[in-house]
Amino acid sequence: MRLKGKVAVITGGASGIGRATVLKFVREGAQVVIADMNLAQAESVVAEVEALGFAGAATAVQTDVSVYADVAAAVARAVEAFGHLDVIFNNAGIAGGKALLDHDPDVDYAPMIRIDQDGVYYGILAAGRQFRDQGTGGVIISTSSIYGEQAAELAFTYSAAKAAVISFTRSAAYELAEYGVRAVAITPGRVGTAIINQFSDELKTTFASEQLRGTMTAPEEIADVVAFLASDESNVINGTVVHVDDGYSVFKKRLDLPTF
Repeated sequence: MRLKGKVAVITGGASGIGRATVLKFVREGAQVVIADMNLAQAESVVAEVEALGFAGAATAVQTDVSVYADVAAAVARAVEAFGHLDVIFNNAGIAGGKALLDHDPDVDYAPMIRIDQDGVYYGILAAGRQFRDQGTGGVIISTSSIYGEQAAELAFTYSAAKAAVISFTRSAAYELAEYGVRAVAITPGRVGTAIINQFSDELKTTFASEQLRGTMTAPEEIADVVAFLASDESNVINGTVVHVDDGYSVFKKRLDLPTF
């Protein structure tokens, strides 16, 4: 169990990639605080953990990542419940978009920046302070996106927020290295979560075709990578972006080539 004895806070841990990562972490020996706006759903993941035979390995706390006090409280809950903190996975986020010139800034810009960008900043800050005070180092993993490295339709704000996550990660790795802290960002591609599964079958087929395997990535596949990044086996991965996009970022589009 590569995470035996480690304590983690996972934001957005009640669904999608977050939930899959909670289950992966406890199977790998970690204890986890599930920090999510939806407390009832977070508690249902705690019940899943219990049903798997990992009694006491997870606890839930209602967390609005756009509020620093909430994120700091999730970190404090980890220390209170399990004695210390080793990992934070800044994963909570929202999606959606609209053409730039149709934006209402209060609707189409501010909320996404507060959650997808500020929420990661708050997680880095709260966990970084805890790691410094503990004197034991730690790992900060943050969910960016393929959109954080490229432009796309209807994604002006989302891309900006996810690009900020990459910049935060580089700066955090630089500034916190003296405290034994690593910081890493991941860039998922098309993952089969509720955000994407709400779309039509036609659109989901298009999304799948943008990846090299021609299929959607499962949340559990992302969780596998996050568990590795949280482990001591990845000590040399620091301040960088780990692409978990099944090749989305390496090609534009498959073409029906003519016969030469």
